[in-house]
Amino acid sequence: MAGGPSTPGLVTTAAEAGGMGFLAAGYRSVEEVVEQVEMVQRAGTTVFGVNLFVPGTRPTSPSDLAAVRTYRDRLVPLARHYGVEMPRLDPDDDRAGTSGADDDGWHGKIPALLDLRVPMVSFTFGCPPADVVSRFHQVGTACLATVTSAGEARRATAAGVDALVVQGPGAGGHRAVFDARANPPEQSLDDLFGAVRSVVDLPLVVTGGLTAPEEVRPWLGRADAVALGTAFLDAEEAGTHPLYRAALHDSRFTQTVVTRAFSGRWARGLRNGFTDAYSDRAPAAYPAVNRLTGVLRAAAARSGDLDNLSLWAGTSWQHTPTGTVAQIMRGLTDGLVA
Repeated sequence: MAGGPSTPGLVTTAAEAGGMGFLAAGYRSVEEVVEQVEMVQRAGTTVFGVNLFVPGTRPTSPSDLAAVRTYRDRLVPLARHYGVEMPRLDPDDDRAGTSGADDDGWHGKIPALLDLRVPMVSFTFGCPPADVVSRFHQVGTACLATVTSAGEARRATAAGVDALVVQGPGAGGHRAVFDARANPPEQSLDDLFGAVRSVVDLPLVVTGGLTAPEEVRPWLGRADAVALGTAFLDAEEAGTHPLYRAALHDSRFTQTVVTRAFSGRWARGLRNGFTDAYSDRAPAAYPAVNRLTGVLRAAAARSGDLDNLSLWAGTSWQHTPTGTVAQIMRGLTDGLVA
């Protein structure tokens, strides 16, 4: 739930209601992450986690840069429509996100979280290095890795993580597939869970396309835990933008799509004008594409234009509940037999 929906208030109230909330470190500076963790700690919350983006290691090639330049040119008319200027693309300027050097503050966030001794960290976009996992273990922090295949599960297990988050194809937001160039797996969550269970002996958390009570409850008896994102986008404690909240309940949106158009990595969101116009041309170039579209998304938000916002949502977004975190959790679990 990077980009705003995840807040200290959501995390603390989730713990009070018997769950475990995660702060999203993605897209935030080291200072912002530290501030949010300290807010949770000052509230007396001892059951929570922080999610980290694992940086890619593949440098950007000349052909990658050419594809990003072409995509930028395609977006220029939309920028003119909003009266904004597209970011420049300079391969020698890491701020442009084209050199492959952008690590989302990874090298600053790791030591900061080690100092804060957070209870748990989870990783997405790749396999956490074994030495990073070991360092977290030394300060008492448990580690989870998000996987989308049995092969990824083996790699994460070899790195020493304590549990796996098994992400099915119905997940909203970014797919956690390790290889940014690969097409995201389409194996059902049920089949994926079985495949992962057959190759590793770790606690498994399931996630992806689980928003309605009838989708969540069966997993509470099969998996060790269930992780939910879309189900809490409209919670009172979430930091979700008002336009985003409205879109979740807007009858104009009738399906979700998996697209690279907004960030350069596969992600599932509500189908809108932007996904229709640009999905077929977006290169596999994160964070460059994300930086290019950032100014457009900000302009769309200022204009109230839902057609050019990234509206991440899982396949069952139509069941997104409203209310407090506690009310939503009760609604998802009522009737569970202990």
